[in-house]
Amino acid sequence: MADFGDMAKNALNSEQGENMSDQALDKAGDAAGDATGGRFDEQIDKGKDAADERLGQ
Repeated sequence: MADFGDMAKNALNSEQGENMSDQALDKAGDAAGDATGGRFDEQIDKGKDAADERLGQ
């Protein structure tokens, strides 16, 4: 099981993993923005940025 965790961690640290996480965060942010009618776009963007920093390289 530890090997799987290491593989996932290495995948996120690659350029391809970075692109995939960016796309996922963008989709999630867009969905949240649509669900709230755009009222919380600033907060959603802050959350996306914080998550990207945590997940990014």
